[in-house]
Amino acid sequence: MTYAYLRVSTDRQELENQKFEVLKYANDNKLGNVEFVEETVSGRKSWKERKIGKLIEELQQGDILIITELSRLGRSMLEIMELLSILLRKGVELHVVKNRQVLKDDLQSKVFAMAFSIAAEIERELISQRTKEALKRRKAEGKPLGRPKGSFSSPLDKHWEQIRELRQKGVSISSIAKILEVPYSTLWSYLKRRGERLKS
Repeated sequence: MTYAYLRVSTDRQELENQKFEVLKYANDNKLGNVEFVEETVSGRKSWKERKIGKLIEELQQGDILIITELSRLGRSMLEIMELLSILLRKGVELHVVKNRQVLKDDLQSKVFAMAFSIAAEIERELISQRTKEALKRRKAEGKPLGRPKGSFSSPLDKHWEQIRELRQKGVSISSIAKILEVPYSTLWSYLKRRGERLKS
């Protein structure tokens, strides 16, 4: 069985973005049908109290678990390493989309897993520090905080020119969704936010 674990804190759009990345990765690597386990919860909550805990209990040897990046498993290096250790002992293959890495019960994977978890924690700290410094600077300059109203980003942005060209040729939304291998609802929402006509 192939599973994918998706976790976000609050942003539903981010959840859709993760799903898009996972589906593309699974398709590129011929991993078959993917069963998604999704939740909107803070990573500060123990993994045993999240859906990932129940999923890990159910995983069996030979199963595949896909995540977009190691930081989705937990917020600390120790928690990530604990989960990786359990997965590897159970004989579960962990696929990390961001790094295109397959982790399994071998020495090389364990070394990579440790390096990635350390890098992920350092990256989070650096991002957090830069964000706090930027917000403090904007506040001191009297500038408004937060994302400008109406702004958004999507994995579909890189396909925008292709989407627009197909729409101009009269290709339906459902057909474009099949071409891009994304859910119809995801493409429909994307076009709606961009102010496109949604008659088909």
